[in-house]
Amino acid sequence: MSGGPLAGVRVLDLSAVVSGPMAAGWLADQGADVIKVEPPGSGDTLRGFGSAKGDFTSAFVAINKNK
Repeated sequence: MSGGPLAGVRVLDLSAVVSGPMAAGWLADQGADVIKVEPPGSGDTLRGFGSAKGDFTSAFVAINKNK
């Protein structure tokens, strides 16, 4: 997304599971450039919940969109 009230703002998302990534996703929805950083090796905990395609579960993709 290139427009929105937060266009030009860069956010570093170091959060995991649901509430932090969802909040960062809302910032991305408003135009912020959100960069998600995950722990090496294990990644975000949500990568292990639900059905997966590779390293991506539906929960992970839904919560971490626009990053």
